Parts: sequence; structure tokens; C-alpha cells
Amino acid sequence: MGYEQKRVLVTVKTYPTPASKGAEVSCTAGITNDGKWIRLFPIPYRYMSGNQRFRKYQWIEVDTKKSTSDVRQESYEVNIDTLKIISDTLPTNNYWQARKEIVLPLLSESLCYLKRMRKQTSVTLGLFKPRIIHKLVIEHDTSDWTPAEKQKLLQYSIYDKNPLKPLEKIPYRFSYKFSCDELGCKRHKLICIDWELGEAYRKWKREYGDNWKWQIINKFETDMVFKYNTHFFVGTIHGHPHTWIIIGLFYPPK
Repeated sequence: MGYEQKRVLVTVKTYPTPASKGAEVSCTAGITNDGKWIRLFPIPYRYMSGNQRFRKYQWIEVDTKKSTSDVRQESYEVNIDTLKIISDTLPTNNYWQARKEIVLPLLSESLCYLKRMRKQTSVTLGLFKPRIIHKLVIEHDTSDWTPAEKQKLLQYSIYDKNPLKPLEKIPYRFSYKFSCDELGCKRHKLICIDWELGEAYRKWKREYGDNWKWQIINKFETDMVFKYNTHFFVGTIHGHPHTWIIIGLFYPPK
């Protein structure tokens, strides 16, 4: 009861994490057809059928209702059975023009600005272009899920289809150090949980062995600085609405 169909351009998909319900979920966010941010959950991407497995920058339709368990204003629960893909992936020609027309109207001045606005308007999703990306920081993380996380991954799924492979733990944390385009910015360091970055690690670890780091740094640091006009999709953490993290990258070529 209370569901309303929404049309959403998916712009963010994060690497999956163990969840209390449904074994695992991926944070998914996008922009509605009336130009507003929206956060959709639960999205159990690896459990979904093939005809529902959307890509970033595809339009989807899905029945939603405002979340009662997540107070963030952009957060909506979905009826996953109603989700359907309604477009091809928006093209990247002409410097991502088709994507820019939808994404850039929601551009904010800086992370510093978003932090101030959160206190005034409760905004918890945003997009901005850093003035300088100083470094992609790669730090060791735990190599395996905790016992509690393993239990979540092993729990009975409420979905019919199970993934063929167990969810792999990424044993590293990836963060960006950057400065905002704002006078007085004291620099920031934010964790990045973009699915593309996690999948790049998994692929290049297999292909390059111990040299995987150079591939990551080349794509996600060097290219992001010199090759692309890199923007950060950011959001706050459920339960910690003052803490911002990078949930996706928007990087049309220069």
C-alpha cells in the first residue's frame, strides 16, 4: 500500500555490502524525471533477474514509497518486482552531452557547500566538481567479512534467484583527498565505494597480480585528473547523516 511509480535515471551504484534483509544490497541513487535526487533500496542487484539488471545511465521505472526506516529525505523503498528498464544506456558521444543535460542541473558548488546545506535543508545526496584531486589513497582493510556479516550473507534470501558466486570482500579501502572550489577549504578525505572501482580491483587483481595498484592509480587518479572532468556523487551514511562519502564518479572527457 502507498506505492507510487517513479521514473529514475540511475547514476550511482555502489559495491554491495551484507544487509540485514535480503543477504546483500547495493546503494543505488539517481535522478527522477522531474529532476530530483532519489535513493532506492533495497536493490539486491546480484539477486535480480537478467531483465532487471540495469546499468548506470539507464532509465528505470519502479514502484516506490517514502522510507519509514531511513529518515534521509531522498530515501525511498522499492517494490523490486515492479522494476523494469525502459531505455538504453544514455550515450557518451559529444562529451557525454545527453548525460550532462540531466545530471549537471543538480550540480552543487562544493562539498563544503553541501555540508552547510545539510544543516539547513537536510540534503543527503549531491554532486560537485572538486577544484583539485590530490590523491587516490589505497589502504588495507580486513580481508574477510566479520562473523556477523557472514551470517547476513548466508541468511535465507527473500528473492528467488541466488548469485552464482559469494560476495567477495574487497581487502582495501579507496579514498580521495581533494580540495573544494571554495575559499578556505581545508581539504577533504572521503571514502569512495563506487561499484566500478571495486570491480576494477577484482578484475585487475586477476589480470595483473601484484601490479594491480598501478592500473587503479592510472585510471582512478591520473586519468581522473588529466583526462576527465571528474565530479563526485556524494551521499551521507544511514545512521550518520553528518558523514559524507563518495558513492559514484561522473567523468565526462575533457
